[in-house]
Formats: sequence, C-alpha cells, structure tokens
Amino acid sequence: MTRAEAFAALLAFVARLITGAQGHWRGCPPKAEQRIYFANHQSHFDWVLIWAALPQDLRANTRPIAARDYWTSSPFKAWLTREVFHAVYVNRTRTKDASGLGTDDQDPLEPLLEALSHGDSLVIFPEGTRSNKGEPQAFKSGLYHLAQAHPLVQLIPTWIDNVQRVMPKGEVVPVPILCTVTFGAPLPRIDGEDKRDFLERARAAVLATRPGRT
Repeated sequence: MTRAEAFAALLAFVARLITGAQGHWRGCPPKAEQRIYFANHQSHFDWVLIWAALPQDLRANTRPIAARDYWTSSPFKAWLTREVFHAVYVNRTRTKDASGLGTDDQDPLEPLLEALSHGDSLVIFPEGTRSNKGEPQAFKSGLYHLAQAHPLVQLIPTWIDNVQRVMPKGEVVPVPILCTVTFGAPLPRIDGEDKRDFLERARAAVLATRPGRT
C-alpha cells in the first residue's frame, strides 16, 4: 500500500468517525459504472463526505472537482487533492495570455470533459458556490454541457444532509455531527430538452432525493 492509499483509508475512516456518514443508495445501486454525481453544496467538506460514502472500489475512479487556486496553494493541499482524491483541477478565473494583456480562451470545462473521456466518474456541485439557505441555488450550465458531451454517462442526483453543521462556512475544524449522503435514481435524458428545462429538472431531482421527500 502506498503512502497516498494509506492516507486515503485513514481519511475515509476519520470522515465516517466524525460524521457517521453512510451512503444511502435510494435510487441506484453502488455499481462501478461511469457517473456524474451532482449534489447540493454547503461546505468545503462536501466532496470529502461523498467520497467517503462511496464503496472503496468506486473511489478509485471517482474524481471530485477542485479549484486550482485554492487546492494548490500549499504543498500539502496539492498532494492531498492530486494523490489521494485524484481531483480534477479547474480554474475559477481565466489566466493571462502570453502577451499579458488579455485572457486565454481555455474552456473551463475542458479538464472535466477530458476526465470523462478517460472513463472517470465525477463529483460536481452545479450551484458553483456554497449556500446555507437549505435548498440549492439555481444550477449553472456546466452540468448541462457535460451531459450533452457524454450522453451515456449516468447522472446521479445526490443530497448531502447536515454537513453545514460539521464544517460551517468560514470554519476550519470539523464538529462531530451525524450526516447522510443519499444517492437518487439516474436523471433520465430527454431528447431536444433545452438548457433551462434540463437545469431546473436536475435541481428538482436533487431536492427530490432529500430524505423525507417522495
């Protein structure tokens, strides 16, 4: 076992110890199929919780999205996201071009599309930013474009409950609280569906996955 694998096992154990989290597969089984897990977003702990809730054999091919500027700002965070979580780095802002006068034309979805092309699964948060309002904010367009580019990849709505109490926005030390991660039924595709309708339907699917909803 490598250092990264040992640390991953320890981290999954600690995450479950703190949160008591177990994955509830309400609408689909935990199968090794290529998927995009899309979830509500409440804290920096969200993707760790989803990752820890997955069976070990699914974690190896399931990659979270990580903001490059934040998660590579120190050697430890860069090692953690690269070697343990195998994260896909994305730029939150466009970078300067060679002249230093403008911005480049790199598609911010390009790293995600590349990961999907390689057969990886992804964990994404379509709101884009964290929210403490209880219900997800309107979804941004990234999920729609990923779904259009890879129509055979399953889209799994996911609801994370109570994590905002474990790692509230602005805090750095987790508090032991019972959390749940519920995986819903795959979102069906509708031929010819426009972007707005798709994103509203995807958001509704995440809400419907919340425990207590029918």
